[in-house]
Amino acid sequence: MVHLVSTTLPRSSNENPRYDVESNLTGALRLLELIRRFPVKLFIFASSGGTIYGDPCSVPILESHRTDPKCSYGIVKLAIEKYLQLEHQLHGLDYRVLRMANPYGERQGNMSQHGAVATFLASALNGQEITIWGDGSVVRDYFHAADAATAFGQALSYQGEHRIFNIGSGTGVSLNEILSIIEAQTGSELRIVYKDRRVFDVPINVLDTSLARDQLKWTPRISLQEGIARTMRWLKTQSV
Repeated sequence: MVHLVSTTLPRSSNENPRYDVESNLTGALRLLELIRRFPVKLFIFASSGGTIYGDPCSVPILESHRTDPKCSYGIVKLAIEKYLQLEHQLHGLDYRVLRMANPYGERQGNMSQHGAVATFLASALNGQEITIWGDGSVVRDYFHAADAATAFGQALSYQGEHRIFNIGSGTGVSLNEILSIIEAQTGSELRIVYKDRRVFDVPINVLDTSLARDQLKWTPRISLQEGIARTMRWLKTQSV
């Protein structure tokens, strides 16, 4: 079983933490209770490497880094990880946790502002303003959805002892750099509005993915430039 569901985003989770807990954490606990009745051999959970670590002590961030999330979204993701560990101890459930950086790509919803790449591209193609929280220097780790899918495939067949893996590109890119790539690929000048930074935005988040490389035999294949180009081509076929 692969658990990919979340009803909130880092931004929206802080607006209503109770809803975040009730819909995501309680929902996950109900699911874990339910699957005890069935022969589920492996449970894979999509966690958040982008939020559970908080302000990094070192970069790139290892799986052993302290966890100090600054938003309800990250707190709930971390809590689900802990309950998976408890479920393993009490009921023997085998599980893997993939702590995802910032996946993006075709078919990503752009109207919900779920992800900088899709949101920025949709606004650029429509000639709309792009809102940046802060000065655009915030650094994140972006990787394509096709590489994310491959990571889940590798986790499904993994037989080793490790349970938690960072999944990302291992390379940091600022929002301003993302905007420059989009501007170059669209061939049009972007309309950018800078606003005050948000309190839950950490200045940098780049994941160390060496464990996934060594144990899952997984590495991302699609460059940021290629991934943005693919996403843009898909968006042009939609009503963006």
